[in-house]
This record gives sequence, structure tokens and C-alpha cells, in this order.
Amino acid sequence: MDISTENTEAPPPTTKPDAAKPQGTSRAVTRPGDRIFLGLSRGSGILLLVIMAAMAVFLAYRASLAISKDHGNFLTTFEWNTGVNPPVFGIAVLAFGTVVSSVIAMLLAVPVAVAIALFTTHYAPRKLGGTIAYVIDLLAAVPSIVYGLWGALVLVPHLNGLFGWLNDYLGWTGVFSWDQGAPRSLLTVGILLAIMILPIITNVSREVFRQTPRMNEEAALALGATRWEVIRMSVLPFGRSGVISASMLGLGRALGETMAVATVLSPDFIIHGSLLNPGGGTFAQNIASKFSEATPDGRDALIASGLVLFVITLLVNGAARMIIARRKEYSGANA
Repeated sequence: MDISTENTEAPPPTTKPDAAKPQGTSRAVTRPGDRIFLGLSRGSGILLLVIMAAMAVFLAYRASLAISKDHGNFLTTFEWNTGVNPPVFGIAVLAFGTVVSSVIAMLLAVPVAVAIALFTTHYAPRKLGGTIAYVIDLLAAVPSIVYGLWGALVLVPHLNGLFGWLNDYLGWTGVFSWDQGAPRSLLTVGILLAIMILPIITNVSREVFRQTPRMNEEAALALGATRWEVIRMSVLPFGRSGVISASMLGLGRALGETMAVATVLSPDFIIHGSLLNPGGGTFAQNIASKFSEATPDGRDALIASGLVLFVITLLVNGAARMIIARRKEYSGANA
């Protein structure tokens, strides 16, 4: 009995509590290279915030100087005349033109870009998909002024037929009525911007779709799903947040595009009900075309319009982050 009692006693612990700690953790923190990298990374993040804050302060200060001298309403005035005393200017037409042209570009570019990305990753043979991807990469590297020249010399003359067709069949809506003038309108700008942002959205979406877990696709195929059902149930939910991010990148370029818009648009400070008639303007185009000849008050007014564009861009990016955060659980990124 005594022997069995002694044998049932638990043996003393042979492992130390600190043995489970990863080796080299404290040493990694004190390595000079790690400390330097940590400091550079932290400093880069802080520097970015400082630059953004400095830009906001500069724009806000110069904008306050201009708005204090504005004889009109900065948000609702349909006029831009900074050469008189007191100056009269407003951003109503610029805000309308910027938003409308960017929305048109997104409506045209996003479906086509997603379709191209799906085709190159899930339908096209490897060689054909690689060739298409290479051509799209080349389009992304073309300067905006080249797009503008092509739009002015090639795109604008060939839009007469499209504008005439829209006027014949949809002119009764008023939105697509055309007075037979030169097709240098917001719709033309939207088409050109769609062509410009198409490579950006396509490239990012293609890389996101390539990251879809192969197990998800094979599981859907094993259940008898067709290729489109695999894409609808596996690929698109996984890449949804990535497509949204790609779209926001394209929208950012569309909002701030300057030279291409200035080349194909005939601006005026009138908001037309039709998208086919010349008129309107954008923030970036107005700044580029008037900054060199502007008076000191005129430059402050242009900077004030730049502040509005800055705020619009921040709001768009913030909204995109909120959408991505809400859709994160459906993206499959945590799987």
C-alpha cells in the first residue's frame, strides 16, 4: 500500500515556465537594424500626416483670404470673375461638372474593367490573358496629355454619330438633347476619363481575382457549379473589397484629371440640363487654365476651389474605407 501511494504522486515539473517564450524576442527588439527600421517606419507615417495637415492648413488659409473678398456666394454663384473689384466667383458649376464627369467615367469604366479582369483570369488562355494584361499595363503608362490630344483629334470628331443617335432616341428626356454643336461636353469628358481610368481598375481587380483561394473554386466545381456560378459565388465575393479599392483609385484620378479635360472640354459657367451640349467645367481644368493669368486674388480663389476638391477627395476615400470595412466579412480575406 505504501509503495502504490508513493508511485501515484505527481513528479516534479521538469520544464521552466520561461521555456515557452520564443527565443530571440528580447534580442530582436534591441537589434540596431530593427530599431532603425522601426524609427524610419514610424517617422514616415508621422511625416505623411504632417504633410497632409500642412496642405490642409495652407489651402484653408489662402481660401479664407479669397472668400473674405468674394462679393458673391462661394458655393452657389454661377460666375468666375476675379479680375474685378470686388471679385465675384463661385464653385457651383465646377462642382457639378467634376461630379457629373467622374460619375459618367465610373459608370462606363467599372463594369468593363471588372469584365476584362475576369476574362483574363478565368476565361482566356494563359498566353492571350498575358497579352491583354500587357497591353493594359501599357495603357496605364500613357501620359494624360497624350490622352487629351487623342481625345481632341480622334474622339471628338467621331462622337457626332453617337450624339445624334442619343438625340434621336433619348433627346425627349432633355438629358441627351443635342443642339448640333461641337461634341465637347461633359459626356465627352466622361468617356475620355473612363478610357483613362480603365487600366487602373482592371489591373488592381485582376490581381485581386488571382488571389481567390483555389479551394473555394474547386469546391464549387465539385458541387456541379458552372464557371459563371463559381465566379459569382467564390471570386466576386472574395474580390469585392479589392474592386471597391480599385474603383476609388480610378475615381481619384478622374476627380483630379487636368490636361485631358482641358483639351476636350469647351467650358463655361452655365449648368446645362443636357450632357451633350458644350459647357460646364471641373475644378482641375479651371485651375490649370486660369492660374497662370490670374491676379493675386484670383489665385487665392483658385486655391479655394482646390480646397473643395481636396475635401471631396478625402470624403470619397473615407466613404470607400467605410464600405470596405462593412464588406470585409464577405471578402474572404480572413479565410
